[in-house]
Amino acid sequence: MDRPALQDALKNRDAVLRAFVRPDGSLVSIPTKISKRLVVLDLIAQEFAVGEVYEETEVNATLRAFHPDVAALRRYLVEQEFMDRRDGRYWRAGGTVDGI
Repeated sequence: MDRPALQDALKNRDAVLRAFVRPDGSLVSIPTKISKRLVVLDLIAQEFAVGEVYEETEVNATLRAFHPDVAALRRYLVEQEFMDRRDGRYWRAGGTVDGI
């Protein structure tokens, strides 16, 4: 299945975030529809600074604030090119900056 362009997915950003993000910032669930998941992943990716390298434990701690299935979130972030990884280290590889 082809990945929609992030900018196209972000056209519905506010509605998607209202549906999937609780007031405390945690996720109600991880969206199954790719365009909605991209919006959520973009939000999560903004928690990681561009140019910083993170150990997997640091990534897990950040992701745990969003959802208990940190392995799925890590995998989606890498698969959808929001983050990259090598040797247990992760870094931001894509997404918007501050929702722009």
